[in-house]
This record gives sequence, structure tokens and C-alpha cells, in this order.
Amino acid sequence: MIQDWSSFSQNFPTHFFTSSVAIQADSFAWMQSVAENSVHSVVTDPPYGVKEYDAVQLEKRANGSGGIWRIPPAFDGSKRSPLPRFTALSHSEREHLSQYFLEWARLVGRVLRPGGHLFIASNSFLAQELFSSVSAAGLEFRGQIIRLVRTLRGGDRPKNAEGEYPEVCSMARGAYEPWGLFRKPLPKGMKVSDCLARYQTGGLRRKPDGKPFEDVIESGRTPQREREIAPHPSLKPQSFLRQIVYASLPLGEGIVLDPFMGSGSTVAAAEAVGYHSIGIERIADYFEMSREAVPMLAEIGVQTAQLEFTLA
Repeated sequence: MIQDWSSFSQNFPTHFFTSSVAIQADSFAWMQSVAENSVHSVVTDPPYGVKEYDAVQLEKRANGSGGIWRIPPAFDGSKRSPLPRFTALSHSEREHLSQYFLEWARLVGRVLRPGGHLFIASNSFLAQELFSSVSAAGLEFRGQIIRLVRTLRGGDRPKNAEGEYPEVCSMARGAYEPWGLFRKPLPKGMKVSDCLARYQTGGLRRKPDGKPFEDVIESGRTPQREREIAPHPSLKPQSFLRQIVYASLPLGEGIVLDPFMGSGSTVAAAEAVGYHSIGIERIADYFEMSREAVPMLAEIGVQTAQLEFTLA
């Protein structure tokens, strides 16, 4: 497929894939620089706590000294990857998060076509603040996509009192990941069919077998092979991303945007299903990682899929 990316790349460092492009830029700056109504959907996994990808926090993660990154205990001799400690965020930091995503979502509304959908990853601690901010920015809340996945979050006995209260867990063990589903409002008086005809947006694409896209998706942890290709701390499995990327363009045409690309897993999913996509990433190391990771993830995604998802 051929796409003229010149109006999107601007003067930012850019790398081209088969049908997609990766751009090294701050998502705020990039979304302010491109034309309004430029993309058809947004699929993204943002920095939930905003600060966990600051240079200081990434350094602490790398040397194992903690910070916002919690080093979980090892089980059966297996070393676990660090996880962000969102319960460690203060009240002021949560207010900052809310304001950050309010301003960010307004820019998403600027670049999305009318009727375009936003799929945004969250977690059980921060979903309320995040979803409220996105709604306040003017995007319609259309529900949640529940990714069923077992995590290491929660389920622990009271700290330093495990023996005294062996029958108690401080909080529920994590077994799902919520993704907010939002839509840019349709123009006044316009039906979904009208929006599809004019903007190619307004609905969600059915599965390749004709069944409706569903809001609960069985998933699993990201396969080790994918982690080896793209060692990003919050890498999502291709088997899951392909399903929501596929659903995000109701007619199978248009541009999918990921404003927090990381190592490029969303872009890889778009490449795999034959969509055009744009990935924005401000951190140079992750942008460089995506150049090799995207084609490799797109190529092996089907081989390592935890779910059978036949592509049209």
C-alpha cells in the first residue's frame, strides 16, 4: 500500500515500514503540528503514571533500585520484570495525571476524524482518573475492553504481618486489564451510516468471521520471544493488539495512530493486518528499537499467538 507521509512526518526523525511510519517526537507537539481530522483511530498504551518513563525512573529501573518501579519477588527461581507502583502516586501526582490526560485527550480529539475511536490501556488503580479526564476532554465514553490476563499485582498478605493474618490479602489479585473505549462525537444530525460514508469512521469492524467485536478478550502474558525482540517494560502481546487494531477501522481503511508507540507493538499489529499506522515515540532508545522490532513482531505474531485470530 502507498501512503504519502510527508504531511505527518514534518521535520521529525522518521522511519518507514511497509505500510506504516514511526516518528520520534513528543505526542503533544506532534498532534499540535498536524492537520485536524487526520487519523481514523487511536490505539495506545500510555505511561499510566506519567513519570515512570522519566530518565531518573528509567535509570532506577535499570539498576534495580526501585523508585516507582517495583521489583516483584522471584517464584520458582524465575526472575520477574519490574512493575510500576501506581499506588505510590501521591494525591498531587494523581491530579497531575488527570490534567495531563485532559490536555492530551483534547489533542486526540483534534487529530481524530469525527466518529473515530480511541482505545486506551489503563489499570484498576488509575482507570477512574484516566477515563474521567478523557471524557472531560469531549470524547464519548463507549465502554471498556477487558483484557483477561493474570498479573502479579495484588493478592499479597498484609506486609510484615503475613504470619499474623494468613487468611487476608491486602487487595484482589489482578486478573484483567481495562482498556477505555471512546469515540469522537459524530457531527450533529449524522447517523453512523452517514459517518461511515463520509469519514470511514463511527463504528467498529466485525471479526473476520462476521461476528461482532466483543468487549472481553481472553489474553495472556506477552510471549518471551516477543519480549526478546522488543524489551519494552509494558509490551503487549501481538495476539491481543491485532484484535483491537483490526476492530478500530470499521471499513478496514484509514490510519491508526499510537501516540505512545514505545517499541512499536501497535504499529507491528497494524502492519500484520495490512493497515496504515503512525507511531509516535519521544524516547530515542525506544524509537531506535522500533526500527528492527516492528517488522520482526509483525512477522512472528501469528506464530506466537496465544489466541486463534484469522485475519481477512
